[in-house]
Order: sequence, then structure tokens, then C-alpha cells
Amino acid sequence: MAMTARQRAKVSLYIQAGIFFVAMAALILATDWKTVGNSVFNFGKLGPMFPGIIVVGLKNTLIYTALAFVVGLSGGLLLALMKLSTFPLYRWIATGYIEFFRGVPALLVFIAFGYGVPLAFGVSWDVTVVVMVSLGMVASAYIAETLRAGLQAVPKGQMEAARSLGMPMWRAMVTIVIPQAFRIVLPPLTNEVILLTKDSSLIYVLGLTTAQYELTKFGRDGISSLGAGLTPLLVAGAFYLVITIPLSLLARKFESRSARTKR
Repeated sequence: MAMTARQRAKVSLYIQAGIFFVAMAALILATDWKTVGNSVFNFGKLGPMFPGIIVVGLKNTLIYTALAFVVGLSGGLLLALMKLSTFPLYRWIATGYIEFFRGVPALLVFIAFGYGVPLAFGVSWDVTVVVMVSLGMVASAYIAETLRAGLQAVPKGQMEAARSLGMPMWRAMVTIVIPQAFRIVLPPLTNEVILLTKDSSLIYVLGLTTAQYELTKFGRDGISSLGAGLTPLLVAGAFYLVITIPLSLLARKFESRSARTKR
């Protein structure tokens, strides 16, 4: 007797579950848990990391991310408006900037502003300024495209209605179009903050003082100095999750609210 589609789906589900549990059991039996404990979960040797990783590392990571996001958001809005401009030169400049900084690795931008610019122009920048400018310029290229999509998603009737009431174009853009665009792009902007948080770890290439360390730097130094294997990196990763998981939940909340508004 032939099985129905529902029965076949149920059998397939049982087979997949069985394969999964067999694979997990084999992995558990094959793992050297003593070595894993000493190399990954050796929390007893992490005393010297605290409270520095929180007071310095976590704080600096948040500061670097916030400053870069402010620069990226400001630059991204300007680039988005330039790309939508009727003046061709503005569109060409914005397109060239966006394509360049989206195509070049952020690590190269850090090196360029951390070492290249000081050598070429004889200037000395604080690490915080280097991070703010480097990461902010890269972020502005991505944020620009997000904001451009948001601006184009606002119905044209909004601008036309404002203009028919005698409102200047710049005022209609600032008070009507841009606020609506920001509401539309809040979820991807929140995701951009998550990416900036992780990209702030690239600061390690600049050479840091202890007061300038961020989370990844504490984790990297802990591997060589504490003899705890990968445990310092595990702790650093956990602190990143403390930042990124709430942001991910916030982005989902914005997405749900946006979906309800559309309905």
C-alpha cells in the first residue's frame, strides 16, 4: 500500500532526526573533553582579564561603534541625497565614493588612515579619531544605499502635496520625506550597527595602548599571556553577543512593526 504525502513527510522527518542524533552521539563520544575543557573552557585562568575587559574593552568597543555610526549616518545621508540629485556631478561623486568604499576592504582603510595619512601629511591622529573616520567612511557607503532605497520608497505624492502647499523643497525633504525614510530603513540601519560593532575589532592593526584596547584585543592578548587556550576569545565573543543580540532583537521588532504598518 502506497504511503500518502503526509506519511512520507513524517517518515522523512524521523529519518533526518535519527541521522542527526546518531551524528551528535558520535561527535560527543569522539571528543576529547579534557582537552576541550583546558583549551576552551578554562575560565579559572582569566582573572587578569577582569575588570579590564569590561571597563576598557567593552566601553571602547561601544564608543568606537557609536562614533563610527554617527559619521556613517551623516555621510550616508549626504551621499544618498547626492545620488538622488538632478545635478549629474553630485550623482557621479556619490556613485564613485560608494563603489570605492564598498569594494575596498575596511582593513586597508584603517591602515591608510592610521599609517598612510600621517606619513604623507605629517599629522598625528588619536586612535579614536582614526577609528571614527575610517570605519565611518566605510559605513557611510553602505548606509547611503540603504537610505537611498528608503527615500525612494516614500510615495512621491508626499513631496508633491507639500510643494502644492507652498513648502520649499528642502523643507519638505527635511520634515516629511527623510523622517518617513528613516522609519522604513530602521531594521537595516540596526543591522549596520551590528556590523560596525564587529568591524571595530580591526583597530588592532594600529597598535594600541592598554587604555585603547577593545574586546578583540583583550582576547588576542589573553591567548598568549594567560595560557588558557581559546578561552579569552570565547569570553570576548560573549561580550560581543551582549551587544549584538539586543540589537538583533531590536531590528526584528522594527521589522515586525514595519510589516504591521504595511498591512
